[in-house]
Amino acid sequence: MTTHLLEVEGLTAGYGPVRVLHGLGLHVDAGEVVVVLGANGAGKTTTIRALCGMVPARGRVTFDSRNVLGCRPEAFPRMGVAHVPQGRGTFSDLTVEENLRLGAFVRPRRDGAAVAQDLERWYGVFPRLRERSTQVAGSLSGGEQQMLAIARALMSRPRLLLLDEPSLGLAPIVTREVFRTLDAVRRDLGTTLLLVEQNANLALDIADRAYLLEAGQIVATGGADELRDDESVRRAYLGY
Repeated sequence: MTTHLLEVEGLTAGYGPVRVLHGLGLHVDAGEVVVVLGANGAGKTTTIRALCGMVPARGRVTFDSRNVLGCRPEAFPRMGVAHVPQGRGTFSDLTVEENLRLGAFVRPRRDGAAVAQDLERWYGVFPRLRERSTQVAGSLSGGEQQMLAIARALMSRPRLLLLDEPSLGLAPIVTREVFRTLDAVRRDLGTTLLLVEQNANLALDIADRAYLLEAGQIVATGGADELRDDESVRRAYLGY
């Protein structure tokens, strides 16, 4: 029997009396990149928030064979799950370096030498963060804040990285840079990624598998290449 790193069954969630997700089921295996595609209002952000304990949810969610549904959001970094929320989520009054070091603290990590090495690693991946290391995060451009949010999450050395619309509000050239970095993170570090995204073309370029979400329900799933070749998917999500 295959044990998935993340397994979701019958997930329902919403806000007050409004139900957004209707019995979602998906899984992510260690080392995979899995993308959930959908239009605005499909329930993508609610899916990520439900998995992180940020909205009330029912169903079954296991991470590394542990039932995590109902856990508080602050418990997930200690399990090895990092979350890059929609809209960056940086601490705007802290400097770039303070944000990065906070990422190592939340797990928490006490290996000071390794934390310093990781700080250098992400400064190398995102040179603009090194250039702005003493600058407060709130003064960065949108693209720089997204880079900072991703690097801060990776400072915890997560086993699973959850990303909510990493391309939102970014210029196309910055978006491509962000996705190249995510692909390298999986390839070089073996980090498992689950992202929800509207930019289907770029997401499918780095994904192993994908789920299509409509009105809070999974309507199709398959390998990234398989879905890219599906005519109905191409017309609805890829624009050709």
